[in-house]
Amino acid sequence: MKIRRVLATAVALAVTTPAALLSVSPAYADAKPTAQTQEKQSKPTIKELEEAAAEAQKAYDKAVKAEAAGRIELEKTLDDLSEVNGTHPLAVASAAAKQTAEDAAAAKTAADQAVTGAKAALDALTEDATEEERTAAETALSEAEATATAAATAKTAADTAAAEAREKLDDARVAAVRAYGVLQNAAENALAVKAAADAALAKAIKEAEEAGEGEEGEEGEEGGDCEPELDLTSKVTGLPDKLVAGTSTDFSLRVTNGSDRHMDEVLAFVSVHATDTSGLKDTEKFFRLQWSTKSAPKWQNADPDNYIDGVGALKPGAHADVKLRLTLDKATPAGNGVAFFAADFFNEDGTCGGAPELDMYEFDVKAAGSKPGKTDDAKPSKTTRPGNTGTTPQGSASGTPATTSTNGSLAATGSSSATTSIALAGGAAVLLGAAAVFVVRRRKTGADA
Repeated sequence: MKIRRVLATAVALAVTTPAALLSVSPAYADAKPTAQTQEKQSKPTIKELEEAAAEAQKAYDKAVKAEAAGRIELEKTLDDLSEVNGTHPLAVASAAAKQTAEDAAAAKTAADQAVTGAKAALDALTEDATEEERTAAETALSEAEATATAAATAKTAADTAAAEAREKLDDARVAAVRAYGVLQNAAENALAVKAAADAALAKAIKEAEEAGEGEEGEEGEEGGDCEPELDLTSKVTGLPDKLVAGTSTDFSLRVTNGSDRHMDEVLAFVSVHATDTSGLKDTEKFFRLQWSTKSAPKWQNADPDNYIDGVGALKPGAHADVKLRLTLDKATPAGNGVAFFAADFFNEDGTCGGAPELDMYEFDVKAAGSKPGKTDDAKPSKTTRPGNTGTTPQGSASGTPATTSTNGSLAATGSSSATTSIALAGGAAVLLGAAAVFVVRRRKTGADA
């Protein structure tokens, strides 16, 4: 059931992922049922829909609380950033720079007036003026002009400094408003998800009552059951813990079937995200991920949240290597990055499964032109893939369907239009909620610093 995977995974990421790395985007946005799925659709049970509705309610409640707290934080931040009596360092600096510029302008005006006066005094000398008087007048004019030139230079510098200080102050205000906008959007989207989940549940109950199926709606799903497979592992090597914008890095992913079962098709899941102190970044704008394998040596583009359909079948004890290349656009802002990896398998007999946890690799993003310094390989940590973590692989060449079950890593084949629409909206809403957590925590961290 797709909604279980998207909502539960997003909530887990919001809780378990470090605040600096909560830059995530809606996964599986283009997931579509295959022809087999369309022919053999299975409905979610009422119990599953109740669980989905409960999760949507929790996500909405969290988003509302975050929005309320964010509104208070925004008002306080804008007060601190006010040009009038603002206490924020940027506001104080801008006010001081503005005063300096006004003083410099007044000094230049006075210097210009002094030049005018000195010229008038020199012109007023009569033909019978002594040489000493003429020399004194010329000296006074020369000194006044030098003072005026220095005053003009000082005014230009003061105006530039004031403009730069004002721009930084304005940028801080815009960032504060945008951060609050994330919280507002999260609350609005979470409400839409809640309404969709409630409507899907109500419709299912009504249909069950009309069909005489009873309140429990125990219609089972067709196809095999998916289950966690601890012995299907994915290990990354060569991914640095520091990357510089405008550069590329090559690393590798090894998928190993350590079990005693044959796996007809193995897919590697890859998810990369970027963030900075202002919040979420457009990962597809700044990050470009490519992959290649022995059977497909030509570099191919990979979506930031998708399966890589290049592993193929794996016998017991066998492994396959996937070469990866991550390119950072020159405009990528300094901040943080995170990459998630996992592997899932699908067999022709309908059985399927996958790693119950995502391997998470964190790395720093340095501004373009900077030096990364000493780098080490990024170290993995585990992030649980709660509940249902399977979905129809988007963009998979094989089109192998994989949706979620009530327990286990993946789920049996099967989908429904109701759960698909909720899943797509739910992924966006809850992941926006994760972004809101990042914004609030990062702002608080900056304030404490």
